[in-house]
Amino acid sequence: MQSWLQRAADWIGGALFTSLFLVFLIQITARFGFGRPLPWTDELAVILYIWVILWASAFMVRPREHVVFDLVYNSVGTKGKRLLRIVGSALVAILAAVALPGSWDYVSFMKREGTPVLGIPFMWVFLPFVLMLAALVVRYGWRVWLAVRGHGDDE
Repeated sequence: MQSWLQRAADWIGGALFTSLFLVFLIQITARFGFGRPLPWTDELAVILYIWVILWASAFMVRPREHVVFDLVYNSVGTKGKRLLRIVGSALVAILAAVALPGSWDYVSFMKREGTPVLGIPFMWVFLPFVLMLAALVVRYGWRVWLAVRGHGDDE
């Protein structure tokens, strides 16, 4: 059973993707139907694309659904898999944690600059990157905790 937080994240991701699709349809209609391209549609489509990809990566796609190269992982026994899961998850969590402060500094610094057409502060454009890093820290920290306790083998 999915938690209400997961359902909310899925709904937000779906709304972002639907918005991207609608902006894309407006863009195509204006450009090819009326011969009058709308600059705001290009900009908004790029912003929504960034949000869709980073939001989905942070909150919607489960670690098991990511592309992995697991030749070594599949060739070791249960204890080796557990060790690899601990080491790999710890590396992801630590690297994301190390990147988080600098990324937040840069994203918060970018609030002074706006996008060329819509004037949206770049802080709002790149904020999902910081959210993704924070989600990686929490998600992979939790995976380390589960692996250390001997759980999570079926992921």
